[in-house]
Amino acid sequence: MNVTLSIDNRVVVEARRIAATRGTSLNQLIRDYLEELTRVNDVETAINQLNAMWAENVHRSSSSWTREQLHERS
Repeated sequence: MNVTLSIDNRVVVEARRIAATRGTSLNQLIRDYLEELTRVNDVETAINQLNAMWAENVHRSSSSWTREQLHERS
């Protein structure tokens, strides 16, 4: 998909310089950044879902365990 962005010329020049020092293109630099950004969002979403489950006590067992059952070795 093509996307048109409006970016200050100074920022583009500096970003191209950074991309060149990394041996990549500005286009790839932006794609990599957006990929990382969406991965972080996925992780944050997963953490929020786990926190919500924890808050709802979904982690609790349906029955009580005795001390012996907890420490039983197979």
